[in-house]
Amino acid sequence: MNRPRMRLGDLSVGFIQCLSETLHQRGIDSTALLQRYGLDHARLAEAGARLSIARYMHLGHTAIELSGDPALGLHMGRRSRLSHAGLAGVTAAQAPTVGEAARTLLRFEPLYASNYRGRSSFHEDSNGAWLRFYSISPYNAYNRFVVDSLLSGWLAQLSDLVAVDIVADRVEIEFEPPEYAADYQALCSSPIQFGAQTNQLRLSRASLALRNPAHCPSTWRHLLNLCEAELEQRTRIRSLSERIAHLLGPLLNGGREPDLEEVARHLQLPTWTLRRKLAEEGMQFRAILNDTRHDLAMTYIRDTELAFGEIAYLLGFASAEAFQRAFKRWNSMTPGEFRRSQRRTG
Repeated sequence: MNRPRMRLGDLSVGFIQCLSETLHQRGIDSTALLQRYGLDHARLAEAGARLSIARYMHLGHTAIELSGDPALGLHMGRRSRLSHAGLAGVTAAQAPTVGEAARTLLRFEPLYASNYRGRSSFHEDSNGAWLRFYSISPYNAYNRFVVDSLLSGWLAQLSDLVAVDIVADRVEIEFEPPEYAADYQALCSSPIQFGAQTNQLRLSRASLALRNPAHCPSTWRHLLNLCEAELEQRTRIRSLSERIAHLLGPLLNGGREPDLEEVARHLQLPTWTLRRKLAEEGMQFRAILNDTRHDLAMTYIRDTELAFGEIAYLLGFASAEAFQRAFKRWNSMTPGEFRRSQRRTG
């Protein structure tokens, strides 16, 4: 049975607009930089066009080097608008309140961005809500700007909705304070919490209740229906083995590998039922796990600068040595040999 290749993820090219505007504001012409990554005018104007997460991180890192500004992601986020998120963003722009706009933007995130590591989420309680971004650790110069631009972008998008400068009650960030830590304080009314368990920001009940003056109930409902239909189409998975492959991504992390029992719990199936259904498809859990790890390992080595120990951690191997042995078994070459071969042909 053929299974789609597991990718790190991708996102709408609409988000490149705020990066380009941020560079332009600094007197930097981004045309040559974007073309280097295949982002000419035609590509940026293509309906539904996406950019791989790996290329996006390389693009952001190059832009940071070009501008000399390590806080570029934060500044880029401040120029983010709901329209950059495509249909999901246009739908959120018709929400009746800031809270509904935030809920909509995160619920329909797969329409404009995907990552095998997980999905953003909205967690509301009686006093407010958390807007939570999943972990993309380990952090380095290539991916910190993703967290920066996203958290800053959420606040900018919601502020633009109601023409009010919304700041978070709390902001928590997984990585330790970077050299530009003071630049984060504009996002929040309290001290930023670095080294936290997750990446998230907290909005008060008053902020969530702010009304959108452009809200039109019939248009809002129509757009919601369009989003639901597109989400169903995009996330439709044809087989149980494909569902498992997509589920394994967020579970692979931290030097441990998920087992059949854990996956069965997530699928809300008895273990024996899951094993039987896989057998009916001619598949085994171990084969799906190995294929998923293999796909992701190839992508990480080819498209990122992560050390092999970090890749091993992300793929649930107990050690870098265990990962290197598995990779050589899969490809008849070591991870180092494969990376060097890709550098020669890239």
